[in-house]
Amino acid sequence: MESKTIQPVQGKGKTNRMMVLNLFMAAIGVYLWWSVYRVLQDLSTWLTYRLLPIQEGSNLGSSVEFFLYDTPKVMMLLLLVVFGVGMIRSFFTPEKTRAFLSGKSEFAGNIFAALLGIVTPFCSCSAVPLFIGFVTAGVPLGVTFSFLIAAPMVNEIALGLLYGLLGWEVAAIYLGTGLFIAISAGWVIGRLKLEHNIEDWVTQTKAANLSMEEEKLTWNDRIIYGWDAVKEIIGRVWVYIILGIAVGAGIHGFVPEGVMASVMGKGSWWSVPLSVVIGIPMYSNAAGVIPVVEALLGKGAALGSVLAFMMSVIALSLPEMVILRKVLKPKLIMVFVGVVACGILFVGYLFNMIL
Repeated sequence: MESKTIQPVQGKGKTNRMMVLNLFMAAIGVYLWWSVYRVLQDLSTWLTYRLLPIQEGSNLGSSVEFFLYDTPKVMMLLLLVVFGVGMIRSFFTPEKTRAFLSGKSEFAGNIFAALLGIVTPFCSCSAVPLFIGFVTAGVPLGVTFSFLIAAPMVNEIALGLLYGLLGWEVAAIYLGTGLFIAISAGWVIGRLKLEHNIEDWVTQTKAANLSMEEEKLTWNDRIIYGWDAVKEIIGRVWVYIILGIAVGAGIHGFVPEGVMASVMGKGSWWSVPLSVVIGIPMYSNAAGVIPVVEALLGKGAALGSVLAFMMSVIALSLPEMVILRKVLKPKLIMVFVGVVACGILFVGYLFNMIL
């Protein structure tokens, strides 16, 4: 009997020691992170004009300095945000999300679906299995689309990066407008009663039995989950981030002041739809497109046009439409693109008009 009572105590003591060690290591990590982050600007300037033979004030120097500054800055912000979000995501599972949404009325479901889309670990590459799971579980079509729009577009990683690079005002505008588009687009699609435009094989698929037994995770498990998220997400998106920063650096250094204001500014009615048209063929995730957004705003592009560009890249990319074609008939895809595009255009014109 004694061994049975002592063993759990030993296990609990070991868990507590691990918790203290993890907290200590986290505190050291945060201190080191901040120590490096605060000197990035000076370091990028030194590397550009002291280590490299580049003339100060030149277009090349401006581009190189932007690239050397933004690359570690974005990566460090991404590491911090992804780790924190990874721990939050350990409280969610696809089964719990799907079951939660299937029990809501349509309009409430649109709101909850959009909010859940922010924090759940899904992206456009998960569109097909998620769509099948939601539809076969009885989640209304409009609610399903609210989730599928919000999950990639109102990206929590993008929110963290926007806050770190451009401030809380831009991050809040992005959050509010993205949620508006996801909720309203889902509601409109639900009102149109287009369920017959789902591919037949999807509607004939039987819903899998949902296991609602919650996995018991300790805080140590959740810390590990956060680090696993860092390795997985950064390992998957770092190429797009580097490419995005390189494009942003080119815009920052070589595009003359005023050019972007004339192309993506407030003065021309066509700047917002042009921004959407430019964004749709591009394929990038939110983290990869944000350095481009930063450079465009720095060169005088209007916030509404830039938001329209960013949202079209994330929510209306051609690769995502190809993926969705596996489960949707062309008419429903066209309705989806049209409704979301109208929402993006509305946001673009609105913010170009009031800001």
